[in-house]
Amino acid sequence: MREVLGELKEWIGGGEDIAVATVIETWGSSPRPLGSKMLVTRSGKMAGSVSNGCIEGAVFEEAQKVLKSGTPKIAAFGVADDVAFEVGLACGGHIEVFIQPLGKAHRQLVGMLDRNEPATLRTDLVTGEEVLVEGTPPGSELARRDGDVFVEPFRRPAHLVIIGAIHIAIPLHRLAKLMGYRVTVVDARAKFATRERFPEADELIVAWPDEAMARIAVDSSTYVVILTHDPKFDLPALRSVLKQDAGYIGAIGSRKTNQNRFEALRQEGFTEEQLSRVHGPIGLDLGGRGADETALGILAEITAVRFGGSGVSMRAARA
Repeated sequence: MREVLGELKEWIGGGEDIAVATVIETWGSSPRPLGSKMLVTRSGKMAGSVSNGCIEGAVFEEAQKVLKSGTPKIAAFGVADDVAFEVGLACGGHIEVFIQPLGKAHRQLVGMLDRNEPATLRTDLVTGEEVLVEGTPPGSELARRDGDVFVEPFRRPAHLVIIGAIHIAIPLHRLAKLMGYRVTVVDARAKFATRERFPEADELIVAWPDEAMARIAVDSSTYVVILTHDPKFDLPALRSVLKQDAGYIGAIGSRKTNQNRFEALRQEGFTEEQLSRVHGPIGLDLGGRGADETALGILAEITAVRFGGSGVSMRAARA
């Protein structure tokens, strides 16, 4: 929804009649994930995409019918191999799209997204009834179909908090910005947390980790990476995030280092369930040992956690 938020706000303000088309099921190869949206107005405007081009014309026509009747519908489209190849469906495919008039819940969602408030939209695919609730469930942030209900979590924009302005943090903050994260870098040492070292960071905080984390809103859209490798920084950082609902907590260091941290935290009363949330040693094993490769491995693991990926190679993944 965020990719069409600007147009949606403008069209609502202009009094347009709007239909919302949402990808709810795919088979075969698909260039657009579940939850991808396309907006169509009665006056003929379009925004967004459900297939990168191959069925947009047909969806537009179906959306006009929905706007006329006021009744939502599921439209199924099979895409032939020769047409599919041109738009990225290299093996052909089948797509189901739910088309509905813009409802009250959508209008409320627009306001929540505009204020960066997390929300979950649940749509009954039989009746078209929508329920919007505050907050998002744990686990993957991807939309999913649960029988006749389509569930769409809308988290706040992803926020990466890097604790420890060490050398690895420099390529990590650049990679994260490339991936669309808001990035905050935290370090109590002013000579490390500088704009010269972290030119692309959205925020630099020179403070002890627990003091800095007290100033940062933490929820499932927050991904915390602890790179300090020093107990006087690591333990305050872990204490400050383990009782919060961060989407990811990672701590650099060997297995022995992490076990020492965990033992210290156990003695303070932290539970095994809380400690199991820490990814340590941090990152996926990509083989490389340089700062850039380590940063890539960290962001790869965060990505797998965000979207429910297995972290295995696509060749080894089950079809």
